[in-house]
Order: sequence, then structure tokens, then C-alpha cells
Amino acid sequence: MNKILLILQREFITRVRKRSFIIMTLLGPVLFAAFMIVPIWLATQEDKEVKVIAVADSSHLFVNAIPPGDFITFVYPQSVSMDTLKNQLLRGMYYGILYIPHNIFASENVLLYTVKQPSLSTRMYISNTLKNMLQDAKLIKNNIPPDLIRSIRTSITVGTVRLTEEGKEKRSSSDVASIVGYAGGFLIYFFVFLFGAQVMRGVIEEKTNRIVEVIVSSVKPFQLMMGKILGIALTGLVQFILWVVISLFLYQAAQQMFFPQLSKTATQQALAQNVMEPGAGKNIVETPEKPMNVEENAEAVQMFEALKHVNYPLILGSFIFFFLGGYLLYAAMFAAIGSAVDNETDTQQFMLPITVPLIVAIFVMIKAMNDPDSSVSFWFSIIPFTSPVVMMTRIPFGVPAWQLILSMFLLVITFIFMTWLAAKIYRTGILMYGKKVNWAELWKWIKYAG
Repeated sequence: MNKILLILQREFITRVRKRSFIIMTLLGPVLFAAFMIVPIWLATQEDKEVKVIAVADSSHLFVNAIPPGDFITFVYPQSVSMDTLKNQLLRGMYYGILYIPHNIFASENVLLYTVKQPSLSTRMYISNTLKNMLQDAKLIKNNIPPDLIRSIRTSITVGTVRLTEEGKEKRSSSDVASIVGYAGGFLIYFFVFLFGAQVMRGVIEEKTNRIVEVIVSSVKPFQLMMGKILGIALTGLVQFILWVVISLFLYQAAQQMFFPQLSKTATQQALAQNVMEPGAGKNIVETPEKPMNVEENAEAVQMFEALKHVNYPLILGSFIFFFLGGYLLYAAMFAAIGSAVDNETDTQQFMLPITVPLIVAIFVMIKAMNDPDSSVSFWFSIIPFTSPVVMMTRIPFGVPAWQLILSMFLLVITFIFMTWLAAKIYRTGILMYGKKVNWAELWKWIKYAG
């Protein structure tokens, strides 16, 4: 045991002192925070250029009636042909030409002529605006007051409440559970591949440099393998914790620096806007720039309420267990493969049995997000080779204690068995050079070592 700890210490200290570890530890959170901040920042950056759009309305329903947006305005040239408007467009007089056909009621299609590809926000504004105006025009044509239709339109917000075995009520949200489950499952998938591959490369490197011949003269191959696996596991866990802490710090700092308005919750902002503009929900034209309506407020309140009831200790504890369990299981197999080959090119024939279960787990994870209690989700959360990813996805939705315990138990048992099996391959292959190994040869090593 002392020798395993010494090898663990050597692996850990050697790796944390590497320049690549320090760079990735510092750069990883920056990239992670950038992935969160940049999309938000880009979404808040609006094009300040006012787009002037000429309206050619053959139906005469929308003349001088289309409301302007924050950066979109409409003009209505009189007695001007389409050819003339197109020439003016090419000379830069307009951003675009909106052509409305005379049979707009039947076709429900309009054309937007532009020199450059129009932005999505511009197209959506025109589409939403004309859609609502055309609906009102159809209602008026059929002698139906538009205000009456708007008053009877109803949106239902479905809140979810879970009953515990003790009969207590807990607010929940499928969206929150899906996000938390997906993040946990995908992170385990990513880190198992990342650090498992490091184990394999480390074994190949020591074998290629003949360093292992000196090491195994002092320690048993099993001790060397376990020390390497546990050392890299500790390195990965420390790096992950540092990533989380630094990422949260950078995210909060960037939010306060670039988005101070986001320090308030979305619910507080929406409620404040509705108090200031009580009639905002009654506007005929629905545009993206309008405040959130009551239904959106209810959904936001439900989501924030659900976040308060997330069992963070269970999720964090389960994540650490399944991360370590999944890593140790696959790292043993990666180490066995590394000991059986002389270079990374030769590993390709052995990688398929390792990669397929993890890839299948990703596909089942999507299924588990939609139906966490299905038989497919259940069995793949119990099978040890896929349980770290799939069970982590199911936990935020609520998993019976016996299923969680069974999944953990089987993962531990399978890890012990695979470590024993990998050790047989490792102690034979680690000192073998210059021989192409296949599956039949590996089976001989297992029987010979037994």
C-alpha cells in the first residue's frame, strides 16, 4: 500500500508541476466562462443602424400602418414602380423593400428584397408584426372584434409539484432537472475520456522510454498500475475543482463588469416592467423587444423556485462518486491497452470496446432526459459501463434509493473485477516489446497470468 501511495504521489506531483497542467487549469475556466458570457454579450449587442425599409403594398392593407421597431422604420413611397424601388435599393437609399402582394389573405407570403442577407431579428420582427396585423384584418373582415379574441386567448402554465414518500410537497421543474442532469452526465463522459486517455499515454510513454523496467524492479506491476490510475484521478479531481471555483469567480466578475443589469433576477425585472407598463401585454404587435408577459413571469418564478429545491448535496456527492467510479473503471482498461502496445497507433483495434459503451451512454442520456423512468433508462443506469453517465442524468429527476445503491454497488464490483483483469494484462504486456498484440494474445496473457 505504501508503494502505491508513493507512485500516486509521484504521478500527482509530476503532473501538477507540468506547464501544460498549469496552463489548462488557468485557461480552461477562461474558455468555460467565455462560452457562458460571450453568447449573452452577443445577444445584448444590438445593431444601432436604423434600417429603412420601403413598403410596396399591393393589398393597400398596411399603408402607413406597420409600426416601427427600435432600429427599423418603414416608408411608403407613392406611385413608384418596383423597378424604380429596386434601383433605389441598389443605390443605397433603403435597407430593403418589403413587397406585399394583393392576395395576401390567400398567400400569406411577403417578399423582402435586400442587397445584403437580412438579419434574423429583422425577418422575425417583420414576420411577427405582419402576422398579428393580418390576423386582426381577417377578424375585422369577418366582423369579429380583435379585442374580443385577445381577451379570450388563454395560456396555461403547468407547474409541477413532487410528493415525497413522507407526503411533503416539493416544487420541481423538468427544465432544471434536464439541464442539471445533462451537465453532470456530459462532464463525466468528457472527463472519463480525457483522464483515461492520459493513463494510456502515460503507460505507453514509460514503456517506450524503458523507464518501466527500472520501476518494476522495485514495485509490483499491479502497484504501478494502481498508483498511476489513482494519481491521475487525484490530478483530475483537483483540476476539476479548480475549474469550477475559478469559473464561478470569473463568471460573477464578468457579470458585474459587463452585465450589471443581470445582477437582478429575471423575475424581478419582469415584475418591475409589468408594474411600470400594465398595458404592455395588450399590444397588438408582439415584438422581441417587449417585456415578458405574465405567463413568462410564472415560468421564471417556477424555475427559480425549483432551483431552490434541487438536492445539491445528493447531486454533488453522486457526481463525485460516479466520476471517480467511471474513471477508475475505464482507466483500468486504458492502462491495460497501453501496456499491450508500443505506440498509440496500435491502440485503435482495442479502443472500440471502450468507446462504444460511452457513446451509447450519451444517446441513452438524451432518452433519460425525456423519460427518466423508462426501462431503457433504468437498465442503462444500472449497467456499470453506462451507469456513470445515465444515472447521473436521472438523479435530478428523482431516483429510488434502491436503484441508486444498486447502481453504485455494481459499479464498484465491476471496477474491482476489471482492475483484476487489467492487472493480468498489464504485468505481462508492460515488459513486452516489438510484438503486435491481438485479442487472442490478450486472452493468452490472462490465462497465463492466472
